[in-house]
Amino acid sequence: MHALRALEGVKCAMPGGAFYVFPDVSAHFGRTINGCEIKGSLDMANFLLEEALVSLVDGASFGAEGYIRISFACGLGDIQEGVRRIKRVLGA
Repeated sequence: MHALRALEGVKCAMPGGAFYVFPDVSAHFGRTINGCEIKGSLDMANFLLEEALVSLVDGASFGAEGYIRISFACGLGDIQEGVRRIKRVLGA
């Protein structure tokens, strides 16, 4: 949570006992990063998969446009690496 909250333009509430978080990434909408225009959560999810090799789900699929859904049902090292990759490609 600390690493996600430290990313520029990302807001993230503490999950209430689930194995996922729903960070608000809407501050990045309207940006073009590495030639990829980020217009919404689906664009963000596709961008992070392509550029950071991080698989997550767009918030629009859950009725939460502006957010992405990240599962943390894996090891801490994998989570830390995923956040590092997200930080690198967002330039945050």
